[in-house]
Amino acid sequence: MQPKNLKRLLRALERQGLDVTYNNRTYSVRLVNSPDALVAEVLLPENFPVEAKALKQLANLASVRHPSGGCVCRACATPDFHPGDAGVAIGSVIETVGQVIPGAVGSDINCGMRLHIVDLTIEEFLTKRDQFVERMKGDYFFGTRDMTMTAHAMRSLFQYGVPGWLDTMLDQPTGSVVKSDLQQLAQESDRIFLGGSMDGNWKLAPEELVPDAGLVRDGGLATIGGGNHFVEVQRVDKVENRPLAHAWGVREGQLAFMIHSGSRNVGKYIGGMWRDKAKATWQKGLKYPDSQIFPLSTYSHPELVASYLQAEATAANYGFINRLLLAELLRLRLREVYKDVEAPLVYDLPHNITLPEGQGWVTRKGACPAYTGQPVIIPGSMGAYSYLMVGKGNTAFCNSASHGAGRIRSRFDLSRKGASQSEAELGLTGVDCITLREERRIEEAPAAYKPIQSVIDVQVEAEMVDVVARLSPVLTFKA
Repeated sequence: MQPKNLKRLLRALERQGLDVTYNNRTYSVRLVNSPDALVAEVLLPENFPVEAKALKQLANLASVRHPSGGCVCRACATPDFHPGDAGVAIGSVIETVGQVIPGAVGSDINCGMRLHIVDLTIEEFLTKRDQFVERMKGDYFFGTRDMTMTAHAMRSLFQYGVPGWLDTMLDQPTGSVVKSDLQQLAQESDRIFLGGSMDGNWKLAPEELVPDAGLVRDGGLATIGGGNHFVEVQRVDKVENRPLAHAWGVREGQLAFMIHSGSRNVGKYIGGMWRDKAKATWQKGLKYPDSQIFPLSTYSHPELVASYLQAEATAANYGFINRLLLAELLRLRLREVYKDVEAPLVYDLPHNITLPEGQGWVTRKGACPAYTGQPVIIPGSMGAYSYLMVGKGNTAFCNSASHGAGRIRSRFDLSRKGASQSEAELGLTGVDCITLREERRIEEAPAAYKPIQSVIDVQVEAEMVDVVARLSPVLTFKA
């Protein structure tokens, strides 16, 4: 079944410089003035909006070529596809050979998802809900958390990620971590994508975070961040795949908590620096690409490609630790309020990252890995279901899946003068959102997002993922 008014839509897109075709829920797009450019594919549920700006951004990304050699050899997008602020559409997935594209990842390096389950019923949780929320507000909003690290711990964090940081903490725990079960954290490392460790280099981190000696008090660690980032308490509403859910420790009726955050200011620092470096190394006298997306080529600057990948890994290691510490603060408060609570990790995975694959790399921007048998976490809005999935390793989509439902309305549109602020129209009726900023609640209202069920269904039908469990929101922390 084709979308209504398809011919009219395709003609309108052509007037905007896009050659677009449609077949079986998949839009194929390339630039009209680049007939030899790679065709990119976008999987969308029927009757979902088709945003010309996002299609143009994806077509631009697919056509990136370095004059010294290097190309995009595959490009696609997941169904939470929508325009990105920095010229790269959210949901984009590209495979490159001979080049990497720092701008394709951007500054939110290793933004990702983390999911824990908790053996508490909703009734048990709600009896002490207010006490728990007040303690978490202190940690997340008022800075009562203590993330003091030694200089050695910070260097290990950036260099080796979770295992390096844990080694130093086992030798000399500091801050709130002195109350943590470090053996539990160590055992959970195999439930983190890549073990929470990439090939970083502490010398590429912001200088103030890696002193020669002494203590570091980094205000960015264990912070949620703005925008669509969150920490949410949920309930396991329905289990679809009981054998796999059992293997992962997930049962109906349990509480869960889900974390969406990344590398914060470290990613901003590294991502911005390398976007500028890629532009600065563009061959003098050559016209800049119309897209303003600048790759780095292994043919002309192999040392810069290697250095960028290590810098990205350095920020990614920080992102893994940031999510771990956000979760650990919550787990410590659960133990204070509800006593003997283990709250084990189900999985932690990134969705803004470059990873080696085949002869080159796969870069995901707002899309997550979905290899065969791997847990996949796809959140809805704070008024909708979220999903624990399992990857099916669909190579047509570069072994990827969506990282959420995708925005349908901009933050400006929701908060502009004259926009509806009613709870019902924003989908906020019954939503328990913990925030100090009322505008955040409106900007992130359920009405801002596409229907999560359609996003899930189309990916299941495309054999990208399968559903393991459905989770319903209980309360959401938004910074």
